[in-house]
Amino acid sequence: MHQAAGLTGVVVFFSFFLALSCFLLFKMIHRDDSDILVSLCVVLLVSGAAQLHWLARPHVFSLVIMVTWYHLLDQYQYRGRNLLYLLPLIMIPWANLHGGFMGGFILLGAYLLGNCLDALFHPGEGRGESLGKARGLGVAIAACIAASVINPYGAHILLFPFQLTSSKELMDGVSEFLSPNFHQYYIKYFELLIFLLFATMGLSRYKLNLIELILVVLFTHMALFSARYIPLFGIIVAPVIAKRLNLALRDSDSGFARFFKQRSRNIASIDSRTTGYVWPVVAAVAVVVMVSSGRISFRFDPEIKPMAAIEFLKREPIAGNMFNNDEFGDCLIYGASQAYKVFIDGRLDMYGASRLKEYFRVTEFKQGWEKVLEKYGMSWIIFPADAPLARHLLIDANWKLIYADKVTNIFVRNTAQYQYLVKKYPDVRPVVQDDK
Repeated sequence: MHQAAGLTGVVVFFSFFLALSCFLLFKMIHRDDSDILVSLCVVLLVSGAAQLHWLARPHVFSLVIMVTWYHLLDQYQYRGRNLLYLLPLIMIPWANLHGGFMGGFILLGAYLLGNCLDALFHPGEGRGESLGKARGLGVAIAACIAASVINPYGAHILLFPFQLTSSKELMDGVSEFLSPNFHQYYIKYFELLIFLLFATMGLSRYKLNLIELILVVLFTHMALFSARYIPLFGIIVAPVIAKRLNLALRDSDSGFARFFKQRSRNIASIDSRTTGYVWPVVAAVAVVVMVSSGRISFRFDPEIKPMAAIEFLKREPIAGNMFNNDEFGDCLIYGASQAYKVFIDGRLDMYGASRLKEYFRVTEFKQGWEKVLEKYGMSWIIFPADAPLARHLLIDANWKLIYADKVTNIFVRNTAQYQYLVKKYPDVRPVVQDDK
């Protein structure tokens, strides 16, 4: 009971930060001269595209910081407010929270490059201003590099993202590192966001400046290369899209434009009377309602997760080292971490390329897969019932099935150590799943 209540609290906590990132993005793109409905629609579209990262993980903090970081750079570049001294202070916790801190350096680099190119290709009156901004950004980058090494790993943390992305095993073996699968339902928001971006860029008479062009090209490439960067893409292009939609709406006098503007004025009036606090309140209420109604899930689904098998393991402790499925590892950590240590879990990138290569060697039956199990002294295995590994172990005399349900199979080595379990559960047979 206490564990479930604690998990609910964690989900509410992380959901609040997701809502906060949306609110901050809304405040960034909704300026005095912008239409509130345009801002709301763009933020809702971005949040839809980012739903693959609606998870209770540290990257949620990174999303909030990324929006804040982007806003500070936007203020510096276009609003004449120099708050760059805040960036090193933000970088210290960011580098200690999540690897997404490299996104801060990417943004700084894009603004620096944009100003340098502007000074190079547009000599004259504005050249000095661009060079001045470039110098300020250069100092900020140096200060942020110094701030980022204030962590338990020191300067090594700056190499980790490059080591991660240069590993073929990780980039090809972790689903969120793969390119977007446009057959998945949530990708339709990303697809719509891309269409809207290029439509506004192509149809608007207000062209991209150099910084906007660099950001759009860079983050579009990142999002198409790896699905995990879609939320960052959404954050980056939101101001670009909103700006051009606002300008198009301002220049239009069509019936639809007049109707849209009137609805926006009504909503803006409500927003002004609440001094802008209506949206945080609405977001907080929405989070609570969705959690209480089950729309935000904070339980492992026993139809696809090994929850029944974990209860079996609690009743029937198994000694020895365990080899497990990566997704099952998450459930085992949550449900039985005191008794069992996993070989791997859903945070594949944190285990490194070497461990991931060994994991796939076993699950894909590559040459030497048995030696991986021997290397780590693996004496029992918990794996999805329909996985090739589970089906192979059913016909392997070196392993015995002691537990089976429609989700999970548990095997032990056919050795003297486990004969008491083999004799205790002699008639266990794999459960055949009904076709749906």
